Amino acid sequence: MFDKIRRGIKKIKNKLIVGAILWVIITIVFVSPLSIAIHDISLNPNEDGFVVFIESIGERLGKPFSNLGLIFSKEYIGSFFSTLWKFTILYIIVAAVGIAKAMPKHEYDDIEHGSSDWSENGEQYKVLSKNKGILLAEKHYLPLNKRGNINVLVVGRFWITENQLHMLYQMHINS
Repeated sequence: MFDKIRRGIKKIKNKLIVGAILWVIITIVFVSPLSIAIHDISLNPNEDGFVVFIESIGERLGKPFSNLGLIFSKEYIGSFFSTLWKFTILYIIVAAVGIAKAMPKHEYDDIEHGSSDWSENGEQYKVLSKNKGILLAEKHYLPLNKRGNINVLVVGRFWITENQLHMLYQMHINS
């Protein structure tokens, strides 16, 4: 289980870094004006809250860096951290769903198919050759002089022996 989580995080490490940067940008651009607008509603209890909210957030969205100075003032800091932790919880939930979807489904994900990743310490060369024959994968060749049935399917290359040619000829004549 922990191996799956480790591989899932390794797979999306760059995306986590981008996600952290995105969190900072969203906090500066959207959460700070939102927290200021929420606080401004409490400062003007006699006016319509929705109108105050829309006016305040509309005014503050265009000034992200002046909002930074304002949100750390004594008046707005409580509202900012209250809004920030709620946003952060929501952001973590969305990120956790993303990590869960990126986790490998089984232990064989991201393993190259079709080459000799299944073998260790050169045991593939009991069947294959390192340097000559029919190319199967990088540095893996099917030798032409191998005796017996070596059970290899080559896809993407046309290779036929005399015996197979004779069998095809016989099938064509008999049909």
